[in-house]
Amino acid sequence: MIRTRFAPSPNGPLHLGHAWSAIVAHDRARAAGGEFLVRIEDIDGARSRPMFTRQALDDLAWLGLTWDSEPIQQSRRLSSYAQAARNLRHAGFLYPCRCTRGEIAAVATEIGPDGPVYPGTCKHRQIDPLGAAWRLDVEAAMARTGPLEWFDELAGLQVARPERFGDVVLVRKDEPASYHLAATLDDAAQAISHVTRGRDLFEASHVHRLLQALLGIPVPVWHHHALLVEADAKGNLVKLAKRRGSPSLAERRASGEDGHALAGALRAGHLPAGIFLEKD
Repeated sequence: MIRTRFAPSPNGPLHLGHAWSAIVAHDRARAAGGEFLVRIEDIDGARSRPMFTRQALDDLAWLGLTWDSEPIQQSRRLSSYAQAARNLRHAGFLYPCRCTRGEIAAVATEIGPDGPVYPGTCKHRQIDPLGAAWRLDVEAAMARTGPLEWFDELAGLQVARPERFGDVVLVRKDEPASYHLAATLDDAAQAISHVTRGRDLFEASHVHRLLQALLGIPVPVWHHHALLVEADAKGNLVKLAKRRGSPSLAERRASGEDGHALAGALRAGHLPAGIFLEKD
């Protein structure tokens, strides 16, 4: 059975870009007679707010979307992240790091999908692990797993190249898990068969495929859909974002707009003025 999910972070209101992503995931499952689930990615303790969780669920219902089980919250799954991190540490794939972003940017010689690539400064140092971040030794991990592949429904078969990220952080100093670790474990826990999300997360799947191999968890099919974009101040098309003034779904809902009609318009490609669907 096909099972997809929509996984918003409750650190602000949802906007049209979120609506589009939820609709794509919802419709992908429904078209195949499958299930659509919701997950709340709320482990960013400094920014996550319960009010945004409630608002997000109300927004999805307003759009006419339904989900097939009670939404799970990452904040209730911390023990699973901690256990996975312990397993990776005991296997020798994680090491502590205290480098700041500024320090990394100052010495990095490569730019990867997430910016300056960490050069492995702390890999062979004796670092006090208390309060440190924990990084994945990607070279050691790939030596264990060997070559890996993953499949995207739109882009086809991909050779996994997580090394382009460098040694990514899996446990942050201020959070129990990074996006890479938490999302990978949660998709397995929810038995997600098709990870349906925006094209901006395409590159992250290279890292997630490596983690699946290391942790011995199922490998899904991916579906990275096109994004809704808008023009920035320089006229460049960029990912839709609330900070550029686009009204939130909650604001649209409060104004009396018909959510079902909005969802239908998005499906039909009838977008509000100034908003476009990203092209290949």
